[in-house]
Amino acid sequence: MTDAPTPTSIRADHPEPLWIQAVNLIKDQIGTGALKPGSRLPPERELCERLGISRVTLRKALTTLVDEGALSASHGRGWYVAPGASAREWPNSLESFTETARRMGLAASSTVLRHEVVPADLDQAEQLSIAPGTPLFVLERVRLLNDVPTALDLTQIPADLVPGFADVDFRTGSLYDHVTAAGLDPAKADATIEAQEADAYLAEQLQLDVGKPVLALRQLVFSANDRPLFSSVVRYRGDRYRLRTFFLRAGTQARPSWGLR
Repeated sequence: MTDAPTPTSIRADHPEPLWIQAVNLIKDQIGTGALKPGSRLPPERELCERLGISRVTLRKALTTLVDEGALSASHGRGWYVAPGASAREWPNSLESFTETARRMGLAASSTVLRHEVVPADLDQAEQLSIAPGTPLFVLERVRLLNDVPTALDLTQIPADLVPGFADVDFRTGSLYDHVTAAGLDPAKADATIEAQEADAYLAEQLQLDVGKPVLALRQLVFSANDRPLFSSVVRYRGDRYRLRTFFLRAGTQARPSWGLR
């Protein structure tokens, strides 16, 4: 069996750790079919040279992929793409920015721009199934990964659902953690994503040039019994966010994955 190709675009200046970049690059190769189930990866020394990383870093990435079921290890023979790896590649889970960062071994923090209670306007009221004028807690933050600005997050939630939120320090706190502690159960979300150009305000907050691409993720989060809990618009730097997905024929379900680069 011939060795499978591997990607080579790991960036030392990227906010993700090198081993996470290696994990994602190999996953991408599996997802696109460049790495097929049963194929063998090149020898470790060759992989280190191609990816520009140390053997310790490579081993951490490969071991993680084994734990996730994407690869298998054969003593003395090397690393192989596991059978059914592509089907396991794409988790379809609702997780917060902080949870995503934790999973990737990164430190999430925030610069809080707005932290206030305002009356809901007609559009906000309709979206959240509340009466116009209902007090609405509004939280706008620049989200950072390892102190690097990555996204601008605007969240709106009926204030009566989250008493005391006006006194919470969201510079390091997770909104999802506090929402859960308040007795709510964010279970699912309707989401859309679209490309936009950064305006002057967004460019300033994310340290971008005006007109640079951003990806806007709009979510309406529901409880398990379909009650709207909160809405959010998160605008990510286009060079630090991606949507990974694959498509299946009718009758089966595609599993998209939203993730930081």
